[in-house]
Amino acid sequence: MEFDASRQHLPRYRQSTAADLCRESVSIAAEACNADVHALFTERRDLMSLPVLDGGRPIGLISRNIFMSQMSKPFYQELYGKKSCIAFMDKEPLIVECDVSIEDLTFRAVASGEKALADGFIITNQGELAGVGFGLQLMNVVANMQAERNRQIMHSIEYASVIQRAVLKPSRDALAKLGDAHLEWQPRDLVGGDFYLVEQHEDGWFVALGDCTGHGVPGAFMTLIASQVLGGALLRVGPRTPGRLLQEVSGGVKALLGQTTEQRAVAESDDGLDAAFLWFEHRTRRLYFAGARIALHLLAPGEPLLVVEGERAGLGYVDTDPAQDWPTHVVDLAPGALVFVTTDGLIDQIGGPKAIAFGKRRVRELLSGHADAGAPALSRVLLAALAGWQDGQPRRDDLTFFCCRP
Repeated sequence: MEFDASRQHLPRYRQSTAADLCRESVSIAAEACNADVHALFTERRDLMSLPVLDGGRPIGLISRNIFMSQMSKPFYQELYGKKSCIAFMDKEPLIVECDVSIEDLTFRAVASGEKALADGFIITNQGELAGVGFGLQLMNVVANMQAERNRQIMHSIEYASVIQRAVLKPSRDALAKLGDAHLEWQPRDLVGGDFYLVEQHEDGWFVALGDCTGHGVPGAFMTLIASQVLGGALLRVGPRTPGRLLQEVSGGVKALLGQTTEQRAVAESDDGLDAAFLWFEHRTRRLYFAGARIALHLLAPGEPLLVVEGERAGLGYVDTDPAQDWPTHVVDLAPGALVFVTTDGLIDQIGGPKAIAFGKRRVRELLSGHADAGAPALSRVLLAALAGWQDGQPRRDDLTFFCCRP
């Protein structure tokens, strides 16, 4: 997505008020009779509601439809024509000042019932009649305001997507140096709750995959928190002990979200992430892995698929023990061995004839069935199978997976 400078400073929408809906209107004094009202409605076909004034201040509203339907009844004009017009007026109309916001006016109109939307409402300026407004106008303004707000929100999210992708760019550059490797990152929405980190070092490489609570904007906020905590943890303990690194990240997330032992009873956020951290050492061809609810899949040439499960505890979260340990698993990799990790966006996608999850079994069958494929080719196989499985079902979650042949 290209950078759009205009999105840095989006214009704020103007606060709309009742004055935007105000239409000038004739009025009638409370002392006038119904015959005068009838004459006005007969002469002014466009007059839908008639404010009634007492000393210049509105006290009621006469609806054209209600009034004319009553006066069309037999003998009503003879019986009521000379009586005060207050007989057919709404004595408790909605009356608002012209500086009342559209939001406030909308709530008041709904609270006053159908009559404010059907027959209109009176708008005043310092208590004096300014005009009338109508429900259709109000609904139109509210719809336009909502559309404008949605447009600005979408522009903001689109630019947030630019920022999120920019944060991930150094990792994409480092990934290109791994050789036969591929990392697929597809947020469900414009921004996502999955993130990754790839670092090249003289003696090896480090890869992290994270699946934060939620997706969309909330998930994206969590990725910023998790990325910040992970960056600090890497500076303190380095990338070569993934289990220790998971523990550091969990503690950092807990501290930022108020989930520590002292705060957990009043914690407002029970959020966190699943994660997989990998360190590969060039000289020994050893892979160091630690996972929090994410498994490692290994496929050596001529060998069955090996699955190393991650621990069941996630990082952060109120219920995760602050002393939780995530062991580091060490595996010697044969040349050409496949390394694969994925977040649950691949496994949990609903589809197929029975509308069930894609599942771990299908993923593992695809890995075993394409044991000799390069990482990019294997990724295309997985994505094609997922698309066929998903068919018309909506995307369930963000999708991230990493495969590599070190």
